[in-house]
Amino acid sequence: MGRRKEKVKIEVTIIYDNKAYRKDLEADWGFSCLVEVKNTPRVLFDTGAKGGMLLRNMKKLHIELGSIDEVFISHAHFDHTGGLSHFLKANKDVKVYVPTSFHKPLGAKEVISVKEPLLIHGNIFSTGELSRIEQSLVVKTEKGLVVVAGCSHPGVGPILEAASQFGKVYALIGGLHGFREFDRVRDLGLICPTHCSQYKSAIKSLYPEKFIEGGAGRIIEI
Repeated sequence: MGRRKEKVKIEVTIIYDNKAYRKDLEADWGFSCLVEVKNTPRVLFDTGAKGGMLLRNMKKLHIELGSIDEVFISHAHFDHTGGLSHFLKANKDVKVYVPTSFHKPLGAKEVISVKEPLLIHGNIFSTGELSRIEQSLVVKTEKGLVVVAGCSHPGVGPILEAASQFGKVYALIGGLHGFREFDRVRDLGLICPTHCSQYKSAIKSLYPEKFIEGGAGRIIEI
């Protein structure tokens, strides 16, 4: 009998958000989270607006700067990139993935500009740059795809459609802005609206069994 394949699990730790899930962490307009998959480089998704706050929250969450292997920038807006220069001053030995609409940051070991869908690692992908502004991170797990979005400027529908080329979407985590086509997330198993999402209460009311509160310090395991 062959060896059973090990289940691919993901842990997402929200570092920076408009509100704090943990009282000892700071909150501010912006978003950042740590994406961890076993036996895969750790990925810092976006960097919030203020570098000092990003690093302080990371310290309180016991996330060592040197443990981050890669940085994934969703789009160029300051509330997602403001902390990048602070982070790179503390850890230059990282690979940074940016959409082509974002300038190449200084201080990183390597910068990769992403336009088309991209395999980053065995179970980690980029949707590619959508609407010439934003890319989302996609992780393939046993339950399905976990999509991490920055602000969903291209629209939640197009993001989910782009991610679907890698499999069936199970979870959506991140900023959704003014998204209100709620039927689009009906078949998901988990949704965690963060940051700029305007209709969190409506999503929670419609899908209480799959809704998860965000906030700095929230840890989501799938």
